[in-house]
Amino acid sequence: MPILSHSRYAPFRRSRRVSLLDVIDIYRQRRALDRLDDHALQDIGLTREEARAEARRPIWDVSSR
Repeated sequence: MPILSHSRYAPFRRSRRVSLLDVIDIYRQRRALDRLDDHALQDIGLTREEARAEARRPIWDVSSR
C-alpha cells in the first residue's frame, strides 16, 4: 500500500485554524445579518434578538464550521 504524502494532500484538508480572511468574512456576515429587516429575518427563521446577539459576538468568538 503506498504511503500518502501529507504535503501532496494538504490543500484538500481544511485547517482547524481560522484564517484572517475567514475572520473578515464572518465580520461582514454578522454586520449584514444585523442590517436585515424583520421580513428577511423571518424568511431565515431568526428573530431580531437572535440576529443582534449574533452580530454582537466578539470577532474572536468563531465556532468551527
